[in-house]
Amino acid sequence: MTPGLLLIGVPAAAGLAGLLVRPRGLARVLAVAGPAVALLLAAWCAVVNPRFALTLADFDSIQVDLALDLSGTASAVALASAFVTLLVQVYSAAYLRDDPRYAPFAAQVNLFCAAMLLVVAADDLVFLLIGWEVMGACSYLLIAHYAKLPEAPGAAAKAFLVTRFGDVAFVLGVMVLGAAAGSFRIEAVAAVPEGAATAGMLLILFGCIGKSAQFPLQIWLPPAMAGPTPVSALIHAATMVAAGAYVLTRLAPVWPEPLLLVVALVAAVTMVGAGLCALAARDLKGVLAWSTVSQVGFMFAAVAVSAGDAALFHLVSHAAFKGLLFLTAGVIIAVAGTNGSLLTTRLRPGDAPLAFAAMTIGLGAMAGLPPLGGFYSKEAVLGAAYEAGSPAGVVVFWAGVGASILTAAYSARLWLLLFWRGAPEREARAAVPGAESFSLWALMIATVAVGAVYYAGPFEVPELHLDLMALLLLVTAGGFAVIADAWRRRRRATGIDRDPAGVLGRTRPAFAEGLYAERLAGRATRALARGASAAARVLDERLVDRTVVEGSARATLAAAEDTAAGHRGGLVRYLRLSAAGTLLVAVVAIGVSLWN
Repeated sequence: MTPGLLLIGVPAAAGLAGLLVRPRGLARVLAVAGPAVALLLAAWCAVVNPRFALTLADFDSIQVDLALDLSGTASAVALASAFVTLLVQVYSAAYLRDDPRYAPFAAQVNLFCAAMLLVVAADDLVFLLIGWEVMGACSYLLIAHYAKLPEAPGAAAKAFLVTRFGDVAFVLGVMVLGAAAGSFRIEAVAAVPEGAATAGMLLILFGCIGKSAQFPLQIWLPPAMAGPTPVSALIHAATMVAAGAYVLTRLAPVWPEPLLLVVALVAAVTMVGAGLCALAARDLKGVLAWSTVSQVGFMFAAVAVSAGDAALFHLVSHAAFKGLLFLTAGVIIAVAGTNGSLLTTRLRPGDAPLAFAAMTIGLGAMAGLPPLGGFYSKEAVLGAAYEAGSPAGVVVFWAGVGASILTAAYSARLWLLLFWRGAPEREARAAVPGAESFSLWALMIATVAVGAVYYAGPFEVPELHLDLMALLLLVTAGGFAVIADAWRRRRRATGIDRDPAGVLGRTRPAFAEGLYAERLAGRATRALARGASAAARVLDERLVDRTVVEGSARATLAAAEDTAAGHRGGLVRYLRLSAAGTLLVAVVAIGVSLWN
């Protein structure tokens, strides 16, 4: 059995077995063993780059293969996915220590990991689609884990329905490409005619937009924070939201050139719009959720300038620092004893030194401070746009510069609000459980070290541009300066800042609510429902009732009355009808005879 099959099969088997066990100790062993073995197998695949293909169905005109291809870049993404899943499982063992439903939770996380690894390794679109759909099902279960939390079931249903809406287009796109190529192998669909490629990739792009929470289907991701913090880290860091960007890079040879401008516009609107929403968000996980939407927009931006390796490099870097930020957020919320609202969540740096250091490193990487990995990956994306020399490159470059300013601003805002507003005195420093501490330390090291991938990794990214590096550092400093000035003025005017929106003055509800995304989506849904109801009423009342039912009844009554009237005539009328009928039959008979 090849290492590629084992890479997917081991966490899948651990997940299925975990669904059958109930003892917490055994569930914990399966939870950690699955991604741990997957991590070792991913490292093995990074060395040997295995390929595997087995024909499962051949319908003459079309063929389906069980095909895996773990190139160097795919193996790097598999390593990041397995690594983050392993640390999430270790963290969850402590975080959910009192949860009676820990065993199914851990099993679902392993199934989620196996589905993502299948998406990463698949070289056949049918099998990629299987992993794609299993991820969606697992995300629903994981987000709804706290079933008694009022908002959790609704958030899970919203995530499921919005992503399914995109998945319908994704499936249709796969069918279009497969039918045009006669095979679902990725290398085969690269040769489809331009018309089929345009139609198929537009549909697949819409599916990826839904899965990666890009504009206009970004509305499902912030409410998904109702799930446990480890789920947020898993979904946001290296699995579900990154899957859409990864698929777009795998299908890079299929992209028609004019269509890349559409990807650029989606990325530009998402990067800037989500950055504004993060800048106005009023809770800790909300800021991180909107930042994920914006950072995945950078990956789409790299796809728009045909820089797939730069997108994957940012995916790996994002996996490290976003996993670190979400797991640290869980520690901060637990230590502060709040629900994550920035109005009440505040600590002194000395209250939880590990959480302070982890949050500082994570926010620094997200803002793009050297020598952290986020600086190199963001420079790679903007460097590719800088060199593209195309309309798409111009759009994503300047949108990326604006998004970089916003990233620095909301990162600084969050850091100041969490640690520098003062907090109640605590008798002792908070003791972070060993499992949680291990995950934070591992992710901090990864966040710092991932920059080395730029110099010695599998990704072919543009060389560093000194002028671009200077521009990035300048805009980052500008974002910091804006927040620092607003913070200084606010502190001078009111003392300790107790208003999470006060750092920038009054928060505009438009941005706090995600650019009215929830409200607009609600209005659109209600309008669609009213339109469907009116159409159904017209169809039922006018077409079915009045035309078909009542009309057929009236026609039957009219025919009956005419028939009855014909039988109420006198002898003369009957003779006339008989003569007319005889004449008609004679004319028809003569006509037929002449024709023959």
